[in-house]
Amino acid sequence: MPEEELIDIKFRLYDGSDIGPFRYSSTSTVDMLKQRIVSDWPKGKTIAPKAVNEVKLISSGKILENSKTVGQCKGPLGEVGGGVVIMHVVVQPSLAKTKTEKKIDDSPRKIVCQCSIL
Repeated sequence: MPEEELIDIKFRLYDGSDIGPFRYSSTSTVDMLKQRIVSDWPKGKTIAPKAVNEVKLISSGKILENSKTVGQCKGPLGEVGGGVVIMHVVVQPSLAKTKTEKKIDDSPRKIVCQCSIL
């Protein structure tokens, strides 16, 4: 029976800090990685994901799909023996939250310009 390939992955956050590295099977899905990120998110960060769907993972310049496995996402740079694959984490808050924030931000903009040209 062939042995499963294990891949070390480190997650780089928006401020340059890291989560990990963690060892994953090449058959683990991107969704499993995102669940781990949300559960292990450092306390005290100004931006924090509340759900898995707010997290985007980027590896080798590509946004990874939830249904893909780690083995399918591993690029040619990740194949260096003994290396750690670094994936960048982007947090995008849900649309419902951003719509309510925009309504709050638009309300003070009721100032009308009263310029006159002579």
